[in-house]
Amino acid sequence: MKTFDVNAHLHTPYSFSAFDGVTQALDMAAEEGVKVVGINDFYSMDGYREWSEECGKRHLFPLFNIEFISLNVEDQAAGVRVNDPNNPGRTYLSGKGLAYPVILKGKEAEQLAAVKAESNAQVERMCAKLNEHLDAVKAGFNISFAQVRDTLTRGSIRERHLAKALRLAVDARPGCENCKRALYEQIFGKPLKSDPADAAAVENEIRGNLLKAGGAAFVPEDPKAFLPMETVQRIIEAAGGIPTYPFLADDAKGNFTDFEGDLMKAADTLRKRCFRSVEFITTRNTTAVLEQYAGYLEDEGFTVTFGSEHNTPALEPIKLRTRDAADLSAKLKEINWRGACTVAAHQVHPKNQQIFGDPATHAQTIEEGEALITKTITAQ
Repeated sequence: MKTFDVNAHLHTPYSFSAFDGVTQALDMAAEEGVKVVGINDFYSMDGYREWSEECGKRHLFPLFNIEFISLNVEDQAAGVRVNDPNNPGRTYLSGKGLAYPVILKGKEAEQLAAVKAESNAQVERMCAKLNEHLDAVKAGFNISFAQVRDTLTRGSIRERHLAKALRLAVDARPGCENCKRALYEQIFGKPLKSDPADAAAVENEIRGNLLKAGGAAFVPEDPKAFLPMETVQRIIEAAGGIPTYPFLADDAKGNFTDFEGDLMKAADTLRKRCFRSVEFITTRNTTAVLEQYAGYLEDEGFTVTFGSEHNTPALEPIKLRTRDAADLSAKLKEINWRGACTVAAHQVHPKNQQIFGDPATHAQTIEEGEALITKTITAQ
C-alpha cells in the first residue's frame, strides 16, 4: 500500500490557530508534502466550505472534523482525570469525517449552537474582568470584546484571542522595548520573562498570568459549557461523523492520566462507551509510546489518526513529528494512513459504526478510502 503524509487535526482561525488563514495552512501543507489534511475546530463547522475549496485548488484531500469539551459525570465523581490532566471528568472529544455539505439540523444543531454561545459568553465575561484589572493597574487602555470578536475571530471566541488582543494593544503603545517590558510588569505584577518580540511566548505568559486559574481575569467556566459525553457523541453522529477519543498519552515527564495509564483498560472502557476511533497529537509523545499505544489500539479494531492541532500561537511544521523525532516512523505513518483512508471512506459514504464490525468490511473501507484520496491528490 502506497502511503501519503496525513495531518488529521488542524485548528484554523474559525476557532483559534497559529495560522493567519486557511490558505496559509494549506500552502504550508502542500509545500511540506502533506496530502491529507483535516480541519478540526472547536464547536465549529464554519470553515468547511473554505477548507474544501482551497484543498481542491491544491489537490489535497480534505477531512471534515470538529472538537468539543465534554463532561463524563461518572469519571468526575470518581476523580478520574481523562484527557484533561487538571480537571477530572472533563473530556475532549473529536468528530471525524463529518458530512460535507453540512447535514446537522434539529435538536443537535441547537445544542451545538448553545454550547458555542456559552463558550463565547465565558470569554466575554473574562474580557470584562480583564478590563477591570487593566483599570486597577492604570494600564491606560482596555480591550474591546466586540473588536476582538469582529477583527480576530470568525465567530468562535477563545481565551487565546484575549491574550492576542492584549499583546497587540501593548505593541501598539508608543515606546521602546524597555517601555513595553515596564508595561507588562505593571499589568502582571512581575517582570515579563519572554522577549517582547516573541509573540507566541508573550501570549502564553499573558494567559498564564492573567487568564488561567489564579489570574486576575480568570472566570470559571459555567457547567453549561460542557455537554455530557453521550450528547456530544449524538451530535457528532447526527452530523455524519465518527466520535473519536483524543489520547494525551505520555507527557514530557513520562506521566499518564488516570484514565490512560492502563492502556488495555482504557481501550475496553472506550469500547463500552461506543468509541471505535482515537487520535493522538504526535508532538506530545515519544515515538516508543506512540507506537505502543497506536499499534495496540489499531490491533484492537480502533481507527487511529494523528494530527498537530496548531491551536496555539506557535507556527510549527504541518508534517508530523514526535516529541523525540523529526518525523514519524514508518509504522506510525502506515497507521495514520490507514486511519485517514477509513475516515475518508466514511466521510464520502457515511456508515456510522458499521465500518468497525467485520474486519473484512473494515479492510474494504480502507481500500475505498485509499482510492478516493489517491484520485483527489493525483488529479491534474
